[in-house]
Amino acid sequence: MNPLLPPPVPLPDPGTVAAMHPDMAVLLQALDPSAALVQRHLWLMALLQWIRGPRLDVWTSVLRVEYFLDALDAHPEKRLQMQDWWHMLIADLDIASFLSDYGFATRNAFITELMDRLHYKLLPGTPETCDSSELFALVLSGAGDAQWIAALPAPLLARLARLLTRSVATPIASTLRPLTCWQNALLEASTFCTSQIRAAGFSPDLRLRMSTTTRENNPFHPLIMCFETVRDAWLLGGDGVAEMALFRAQLELCRQAAASVYIHLDEHGISMDMVFRLRQMRERVLRTRSLLDCLLNDANYQHSATLISQMAGLGQQQRSIRALLQASSSMLAAKVAERSSETGEHYITRTRAEYVAMLRDAAGGGALTVLTTAAKFGVMTLGLSAFWFGYWSGVVYAVSFVVIQLLHFTLATKQPAMTAPAMAAKLQDLKQPRALELFVDEVTHLVRSQVAAVIGNVVVVFPLVVALSLLLQLLWGSPLIDAEHAVQVLQSLTVFGPSLLFAAFTGVLLFISSLIGGWVENWFVLHRLESALRYNPRIGRWLGAARAMRWAHFMRRQISGLASNISLGFMLGLVPAILSFVGVALDVRHVTLASGQLGAAAASLGWDVLHQQAWWWAVASIPLIAMLNVGVSFYLAFRVALRAHSVSSEDRQQIYRALNQRLRYAPSSFFIPRTSDAVQRCQND
Repeated sequence: MNPLLPPPVPLPDPGTVAAMHPDMAVLLQALDPSAALVQRHLWLMALLQWIRGPRLDVWTSVLRVEYFLDALDAHPEKRLQMQDWWHMLIADLDIASFLSDYGFATRNAFITELMDRLHYKLLPGTPETCDSSELFALVLSGAGDAQWIAALPAPLLARLARLLTRSVATPIASTLRPLTCWQNALLEASTFCTSQIRAAGFSPDLRLRMSTTTRENNPFHPLIMCFETVRDAWLLGGDGVAEMALFRAQLELCRQAAASVYIHLDEHGISMDMVFRLRQMRERVLRTRSLLDCLLNDANYQHSATLISQMAGLGQQQRSIRALLQASSSMLAAKVAERSSETGEHYITRTRAEYVAMLRDAAGGGALTVLTTAAKFGVMTLGLSAFWFGYWSGVVYAVSFVVIQLLHFTLATKQPAMTAPAMAAKLQDLKQPRALELFVDEVTHLVRSQVAAVIGNVVVVFPLVVALSLLLQLLWGSPLIDAEHAVQVLQSLTVFGPSLLFAAFTGVLLFISSLIGGWVENWFVLHRLESALRYNPRIGRWLGAARAMRWAHFMRRQISGLASNISLGFMLGLVPAILSFVGVALDVRHVTLASGQLGAAAASLGWDVLHQQAWWWAVASIPLIAMLNVGVSFYLAFRVALRAHSVSSEDRQQIYRALNQRLRYAPSSFFIPRTSDAVQRCQND
């Protein structure tokens, strides 16, 4: 295509070019290499907007690039102007730092990074900048830019290269091959990335957590030397293939050394900052490989187009608040899920004996919840304000949950958020034979465990609360609650009210408490508090050596459960009070506590309650509350654990199909342990 330009027309003001959606003639006439910096950048934005087009069609954008090059070929003076304009552009920008750093977060802290992204969202950027990263984000701001850049064919890329290529004076020896500006930028960017990888590998907190063998071999030390070997071989006219193979191998050793940090997670713990730096290192390794591919093996410029396309996609993610939230939750998942998986194993029953033991432990938890119910109603009689009622209710819940933990009893709804990471951890070997079947078996074990825990809690707490209320009436003449409050309990628990919504909300709180437990345990290990309790001289003088040893062992085993139970107790008490203060009418519905309240209402109203519809609708809500408590908390924890273990969407669909098949053909396996389960357990052991 050789389009003819229309007769000359007055050039528009460059400051208005971006808003006009100009056609090709106007664009070419507005091209001015001697214009001010901001005007040149505005022209570039207008050009990319014209290439992008209004419909975000990839192949239309590719054709427009070809159309633009044809127009320049048809007018040699415009082609020369374009080359001069390009040389002025790259002279003002640091391309090397852009290639090495673009797409990487500049901060380790979540809040500061979130504020930066809100800044980019709410405050407009300016093209009056010499920051190549900022200009790139403004120019390639379209959602489909990465796609059309990647779709550019090799002949078109070659024409673009001939248009934009400019040689630079080689600052080293005259025997070296001449470099273009692009090659020089790639070389410098590769140097920057390699140096950053090496510096990250030498950080003390990472080295401390590497294996002894890895630390002694120190793969980061020769990294710069290997890179310089590749660089020198290529600059001296060689292809650098052999040297590049050695450098790639050294990069892989560095990546494996960084990955070894996760092996020692249980021993040392890990911080959000550390996870961030490890992932940054991995991405820089990939960026270094891409840069060298562009430098050494890019005769048709396909690697360069792929690199720019990837960076355009990264620009979209870097400006996205949603992407930040997903990345941060993934970091949190990687930290918490590993902590919770070992604890969760204790809550999964696989044999009949373990099933019966779970029923027994849950019965103990239900018996203690009787006292919790009584204490909660006692707090109600004090007539406190909403906040202080919520606070003292939280104290009652927290103390009750901690006592249940210390006596090794079970509260049903505490299990799902702890067991989900243990389940997801088994998905790491999903491609192995029978791995999917074994995982489905684990799901059936888990569901049975939850059913046993709920039954053990409910069948004990209800009759014991009834008995306690009748005993109080016999001794002091009044039951646990009066008839008016009993009616209110029935109304609050009815299946037709918001009770089920409150039950789902309680599942969210259960999930959050498990996150808090995992985070606190990781913090405890990260800061080596167990060792401090054991060996700190001041603590040793205060407690004595033997007692300090026992306390250290106790805290190491119980810290996660204590943090989870205490945080859950206070959230159940205080969150509804705080939400009501801001006008959000959300309450909590915990199946065990609800069963206790229902028992108190039944004892207060007597046998006549059996003739009331409100009673039966409240009874019907109990299993639904249990399902929502357990289901919501497990679902959220399982999603987080899947993210931590990087389970693909295809594998997830395969898991869901296998679960549906098991539920269809063997539904009883989700509720009753089979003899084959015990046999299978023995075989696995």
